[in-house]
Amino acid sequence: MEGHENSRRVQQAAAGGTGAGIEAAFATATGQVTQLPWDQAAASVRFEDLAPVSAFPIVPGRRWGPGWWWSATTGRHVVHGSAAMRTQLMVLDRNPDVTGLSARPVRLLWRDTDGRVRSWVPQLFARYADGTGLLADCPSRPVVGGDRARRAQVVLEAACARVGWSYRHLEPPPAVVAANLRWLAGYRHPRNQGPPGLRTALAEAFAGPRPLADGVAGVGDSLQVLPAAYHALWCGHLTTPLDEPLHKRALICAYADRGEGVGGRLSDVGGDQEKG
Repeated sequence: MEGHENSRRVQQAAAGGTGAGIEAAFATATGQVTQLPWDQAAASVRFEDLAPVSAFPIVPGRRWGPGWWWSATTGRHVVHGSAAMRTQLMVLDRNPDVTGLSARPVRLLWRDTDGRVRSWVPQLFARYADGTGLLADCPSRPVVGGDRARRAQVVLEAACARVGWSYRHLEPPPAVVAANLRWLAGYRHPRNQGPPGLRTALAEAFAGPRPLADGVAGVGDSLQVLPAAYHALWCGHLTTPLDEPLHKRALICAYADRGEGVGGRLSDVGGDQEKG
């Protein structure tokens, strides 16, 4: 798109209370950056399939750099730029309502009340099974971003509400939940589900709340069964309270038959509360 056309569109953008006048810039499959009115882009663009519109910076001396998360939801890698973002990717990846994930796929542009052109690139996009979307940022602490981030939050919340989506600052999950998530994520790949029939055997063994080690021993060789149990916990076929340390005496049960107090699906922690 020609530069003067981009400029004209940006000049038309306005951060009104309804989210009208906002533009969306994104990279197409061929790598060309294009721009559309936000309403049109939200209705027609598969943001979950797009590469980042801008790369995550590599800061010399910083302990954490950009990396890749393999998504069990999509079977593809998603880039992340921080430990906080990786944690939120894990949370969303386990949410059964999420069907697509991508990082920084769109830049939103608008003209602020002071007449200046503003822009913001949300860190994450998630597509839900009902077709709606989530744009999200993953601050490691509430004050990250300062006044610019707070102004952008108001605009993005209005823009997403306008098209039936949501924009959120995703809060880090509690430390114990995050630790359990990291452990289970290590078994998210389908290769850990084991041979045919093992999932059914695990569901029968944990038909009622039962210590993890006892149920696994009742099914077979722990070297084969335990990875499958962790995979089932990741997928939600089995469940356990994830706000408590996960160990061999942790109470596990099949999700459909879980009792009161044995719940706590990870998709309810740190993700979109409206969708979780």
